[in-house]
Amino acid sequence: MKWTPGYRSDDVEDRRAQGGTGGGGGPMLGGVGLLGWMFKLFGLPGLLIGGAILYFSGGLGGLGGGSSSAPSAHVAGERGEDPEKEMVSFVSFVFDDVQKTWTESFGQTNERYQPSRLVLFRDSTRSGCGVGQAAMGPFYCPTDQRVYIDLSFYQELKKRFGAPGDFAQAYVIAHEVGHHVQHLLGTDRKVQQAARGEQTGKDALSVRLELQADCLAGAWAHATNQRKLLEEGDLEEALRAAAAIGDDRLQQQSSGTVQPESWTHGSSEQRARWFKRGYETGRIDSCDTFAATRL
Repeated sequence: MKWTPGYRSDDVEDRRAQGGTGGGGGPMLGGVGLLGWMFKLFGLPGLLIGGAILYFSGGLGGLGGGSSSAPSAHVAGERGEDPEKEMVSFVSFVFDDVQKTWTESFGQTNERYQPSRLVLFRDSTRSGCGVGQAAMGPFYCPTDQRVYIDLSFYQELKKRFGAPGDFAQAYVIAHEVGHHVQHLLGTDRKVQQAARGEQTGKDALSVRLELQADCLAGAWAHATNQRKLLEEGDLEEALRAAAAIGDDRLQQQSSGTVQPESWTHGSSEQRARWFKRGYETGRIDSCDTFAATRL
């Protein structure tokens, strides 16, 4: 992807130096403790289920595919420079570009896009939805309308999930901003208020919500291609990343058993399909996963 090295965003809040649970505010939800407990007991599938529980209690909307590693190690260079400096610049550029795209899109319908903020943290941090942990993967908190990411997730994406490349990393940011778009449109609240029976299973509203966020990420990718920012292989990187964190693949890797009834984000094939749909059309109305008879 073509981007501007050294870029800085006014909408990025860097808490990496604080470590622990520094920064932010808001209550510490009991559900976060549940997340850690489920992860220890059940591994990754339990963590993903826990994330869904938190989201539908007004908590975290995550990408899926949380880290299973120990707290990340960030070692400064010989002169104390930030080893993640280039990554910070890249995610800042992507975050602003995604938001500019949605600002223009909302403007075409005479609606106002309210910007989100991107919080960079290390290991754990407080959010309006409780304590976010690196092991949960990137997430969006609708309460404070912020996207949260520990940049060590990108190493997981590359090494553990086999999805390298800068546009794979960009897809992660675009997916989380997609959750912000859903929040502004009231989509997440409608899902949250639906009957509990509609929020479980392979065709659950939670799955449709996540697939829509993938499609919205694809719609942004369409805009970047229109502006000649994409390079050869970028689309494939994003599709590989979307497929790498499908529920079926994560469950197969974790337990060797695929259980569609416990899905929260959709299968690998579904996630790649809906990202590609958004990429091909570039339109938000093509991302209506809730009206789709076949996901």
